Amino acid sequence: MDNQKNLLLAVVFSLFVLIGYDFFFNPKTQMKTQEELPKSPVVVPKTDENIPSLESKESVSIGRNKEKRINFESKRLEGSINLYGATFDELFLKDYFRTIGKNEKIQILSNVNSEQPYFLRLGWASTDRSLEMPGKDSLWKAEKNEFKTGEEIKLSWNNGKGIEFERKINVDDNFMISVEDEVINKSGKTVEITNFSYLRRKNYRPANKFFILHEGPLGVFNDTLKEVTYDEIEEENEIVEVTKNGWIGFTDHYWQVAIFPENDKPFKARFKNLENNPNSIQIDFINESIQSLPNDGSMKIKSYVFAGAKEVPLIDKYIQELKINKLDLSVDFGWFYFLTKPLFYALHFLSGLSGNFGIGIIILTICIRVLLFPLANKSFKSMNAMRILTPEIQRLRERYKDDKAKMNQEMFAMYKEKKINPASGCLPILIQIPIFFALYKVLFVSIEMRHAPFFGWIKDLSAPDPTSLFNLFGLIPWDPPMFLTIGIWPILMGLTMYLQQKINPPPPDPIQAKIFMMLPFIFTFLLATFPSGMVVYWTINNILSIAQQYFLLKKQKADNPVS
Repeated sequence: MDNQKNLLLAVVFSLFVLIGYDFFFNPKTQMKTQEELPKSPVVVPKTDENIPSLESKESVSIGRNKEKRINFESKRLEGSINLYGATFDELFLKDYFRTIGKNEKIQILSNVNSEQPYFLRLGWASTDRSLEMPGKDSLWKAEKNEFKTGEEIKLSWNNGKGIEFERKINVDDNFMISVEDEVINKSGKTVEITNFSYLRRKNYRPANKFFILHEGPLGVFNDTLKEVTYDEIEEENEIVEVTKNGWIGFTDHYWQVAIFPENDKPFKARFKNLENNPNSIQIDFINESIQSLPNDGSMKIKSYVFAGAKEVPLIDKYIQELKINKLDLSVDFGWFYFLTKPLFYALHFLSGLSGNFGIGIIILTICIRVLLFPLANKSFKSMNAMRILTPEIQRLRERYKDDKAKMNQEMFAMYKEKKINPASGCLPILIQIPIFFALYKVLFVSIEMRHAPFFGWIKDLSAPDPTSLFNLFGLIPWDPPMFLTIGIWPILMGLTMYLQQKINPPPPDPIQAKIFMMLPFIFTFLLATFPSGMVVYWTINNILSIAQQYFLLKKQKADNPVS
């Protein structure tokens, strides 16, 4: 088994890892039937639309919603709340932008009346059908119209029959919004109520569907992450989970909105296709604990909203402070999570130390090569030993070309005599593959790499190399199509891969030799569309591999002059 066969095995195994796992092993979402769901006596407010766990057949108004707004801002968020329904439907990130030009801020939530509504409401429901609860058309009152950083937003609503709702909204220095509702009962009777939240998105699908990245509805229920596609929800109509200490939300590549109650409250979470509101997907939860509130009594309850960038250190901080179960799984680190997250923190540390994310990638690549040196050393020694035996192997193949059994017998006898294990060159390569894909995941999903500059023409490590061979790297005023955008870094990667192959002897089979000669060109075109940070990693890794293999080959030749 020579070096080329090892490489071929690695490529085949890589394709299996990339494609086969999701196809064969990724668990399918199982929908619970309505008969399996616990029945809830809570009744939907007539003024609201499709509240969780409630079977309302009322039609949903498709007209424009009323608006009366208050504005707010915090250290990293800004937006407005529509006092009709106390609706969060305008929310922007103050320190993230759509392009490196920083002209347009990232918008997380979108106006109910826009082409792609994406909004949040929190409300109350009761077991008493005659009791009016706040709904989407309820006009809440605010103390003022503008709320600055650090100011608590106070809203209130009265049903006119003795039940008052007071809402306090606090936004921390990052992306966590806490909502504390107090209900005051002066209705003259005991009422049974519970709270809910729902997040709705309409006319949206991810622009790019990456099979290695989940974008869409997800949540953690009963200590397990559940990822659901938009298509699955539309096909199954409704997916329900009952849990405690979990969360539910929508995730995009770099952004997320997640909703959850206080972590000691059991709740029912749901993914719902709104059939009477086309192209609308709703995720929601309703508190399973129905509270009995006596006359002249009051109660308080908290709900939380995470709306912002998926910054791993920040999310880990929230997990510690608020005890949010596995919120970090919203960052799609994949099924090599046990490798991916430590690699992320290593890269995060090195990038902060060097002041440049690209330099951090290079340092991390060197560190990985050092850690894997014993494995790589063993692999290269085995490859080079096999290389020395190549002429003898070729003679055996020619001598016993009509007797495969005898040929294999003689070859294994020679391996035993020379104390060489042909498989020893394969295993180290297979062990390194999970590390490679874990690092690939880190570079692909980490928001820290988004819009992170390197040097020269690389202004964004999360985007492909913007230069192209086919316009002479910008000298010709022509923008080639995407498949012809082959930049400087992909070309460097292809050259290093070619040099790495030239160090090794060509395989005896001429057809196999031609295939392997084509690989550097194929990978150059393939990686031209990858994030440039990934291409930097691959290029540096190739250079280190060439240096290591050249050194070992030279040393082995000196130790064995006959070769």
